[in-house]
Amino acid sequence: MAIDKIGSTQVSDDANTSTGAFDLPAGNTAQRPSSPTSGNLRFNSDINVTEFYNGNVWGKVSPVTPSLTSVTGNIYNSLAGNLTLAGLNFLTANLVVKFTPAGGSASSVTVTPSSDSAATVAIPAAIYGASAGTVITITVTNSDVVESNELTKTVIALPSGGTITTSGSNRIHTFNSSANFVVDNITLTNVEYLVVAGGGSGGDYGGGGGAGGYRSSVVGENSGGGASAESRITMAAATYAVTVGAGGAANTTDGGYQAGNNGSASSIIGGSVSISSVGGGRGGHYNNNNGQAGGSGGGPGIAENTGNGVGGAGTSGQGYKGGDNTAGRGGSGTYPGGAGGGGAGAVGADGSGKGQAGQPGGVGVASSITGSSVTRAGGGGGQNGSSGIGGAGGAGGGGTANSYNGADINGGTNTGGGGGANTGTSQSNIAGNGGSGVVIIRYQLP
Repeated sequence: MAIDKIGSTQVSDDANTSTGAFDLPAGNTAQRPSSPTSGNLRFNSDINVTEFYNGNVWGKVSPVTPSLTSVTGNIYNSLAGNLTLAGLNFLTANLVVKFTPAGGSASSVTVTPSSDSAATVAIPAAIYGASAGTVITITVTNSDVVESNELTKTVIALPSGGTITTSGSNRIHTFNSSANFVVDNITLTNVEYLVVAGGGSGGDYGGGGGAGGYRSSVVGENSGGGASAESRITMAAATYAVTVGAGGAANTTDGGYQAGNNGSASSIIGGSVSISSVGGGRGGHYNNNNGQAGGSGGGPGIAENTGNGVGGAGTSGQGYKGGDNTAGRGGSGTYPGGAGGGGAGAVGADGSGKGQAGQPGGVGVASSITGSSVTRAGGGGGQNGSSGIGGAGGAGGGGTANSYNGADINGGTNTGGGGGANTGTSQSNIAGNGGSGVVIIRYQLP
């Protein structure tokens, strides 16, 4: 028999030997008392539990206590993201995740757990907006209105340096000039890179400049010289010095037939990482007709009597040699067309016969490391002999040899292209400078 009436006695002070039951007030959630007081007790027919009012909220008479065992993922300063929570007794709905920054105000997010032991939560803007190094305390409160233990995460600074862009899930740093790449508090794995050195200058009345050395670890692409992509790397928390090589400067002495310069190396150096590409070889000039070795080799110039010359060698895994020139002047008469500088993707074209056009530089290599395909590290065009037609620069920033008495064309900026040769006899003509290099780093955040 249910006990449905209580007299004037104090039930809490009197023994009760009944084998019946208290007939508790019952109703759904909407029927809860509008002004409850601490200790109110009722049966909730919506969730089929006995509940009580603790002075602030309604809770189960026998609630379960959640535990938080792990928080997977990172909180990066200024970057939205998610965290994955694991634990016990998350229940099925209305899990409140609370983030409390040290010395700051808490932010809470209510989520629906994927199971009793797992949930995913979006990091609030106020939390990922906190300064790097801020410690964040995380707890969960389940629908029984019981709070868990605490775990902590520290806000991490995003890697910095260069011009930063994104493509899909990739984060990309492009360095057009030397600077530091800084990784803070995390380890980046499967990092892809493109390291292109500065191109060599064109020869003074000679051969095209060789492209800067081209090294790539982008999966499915190639390095220079016909090599496959190198292995991706791991970059631990450290400061990495990124050097972007300058293009070789051309000779500017009118009619002096002086040598130009090889390009400068580009590199990534720091921690256990040491990656360097060799600067492009300069083109040979009128009185020193062999091209110089480099990342890709320079094309030869023309000697007074023989005209024979050999292209500079390329570096294995970085670029190709410059073209050769065996069509000599042989004394008086017209000059042969000069050879092109080597490119990352092909040998420079060999010099042509007497009085013929200058020959093109070798083509570069295309990469989509930034999300769009770009060709870099083309060789410079060779001089035109007496034809008035300079050799074209190789695709990827190679400089075209200047037309007879015309303007020189430099290797493309931040392509590592070789400079075009000087093709005219006027003392006002000079060869082209090599193009500066570039370093690009791509990764996905852990």
